[in-house]
Amino acid sequence: MMVKGILDYAHELLKNSVEHGDIVVDATCGNGHDTVFLSRLTGPEGKVYAFDVQQQAIQNTKQSLADAACHNVTLIHDSHAHASAYLPDKEIGGAIFNLGYLPRSDKSVVTRGSSTTEALTTLLSRMGKGKMTVLVVYHGHQGGREEKEAVLEYLEQLDQQTYTVLQYAFINQKNDPPFIVAVQKK
Repeated sequence: MMVKGILDYAHELLKNSVEHGDIVVDATCGNGHDTVFLSRLTGPEGKVYAFDVQQQAIQNTKQSLADAACHNVTLIHDSHAHASAYLPDKEIGGAIFNLGYLPRSDKSVVTRGSSTTEALTTLLSRMGKGKMTVLVVYHGHQGGREEKEAVLEYLEQLDQQTYTVLQYAFINQKNDPPFIVAVQKK
């Protein structure tokens, strides 16, 4: 087995969590790559809720979905912190976050620890048994270290009887490489 890159491993984890027909969340839809991936995993019977605070991200994702002929996605131009206002009162089969900023855009618009942990509280409380939430933590930008610390502190406090939390990182790369934190509900 070869060591997987960060994004490939994030998707591999979700493949083992998400099933056809599941309700899933892309908490930071960005350019739509993860949204398309989740749409295909859940199939036409499933549902993807994709959030982003930037209109450009919503437009980019809308185009990616159209190009991939994905029709089971609801795009939400709002913070993932407000997920509880949009999600049905049903079990969630998985979620993904790509923390940081939208590539090739305004680098001053970034995810924040407070909104991310609020979203995690909502999503983890609705996550089904054996299901997973994956966070890809980009932290090499202004505000990134603070968010990383807030998210790790939040996740370290999760009850080990209820959740398994994994951190996957490359430790010999320079320039604050991204890493994964995966949370599975027992």
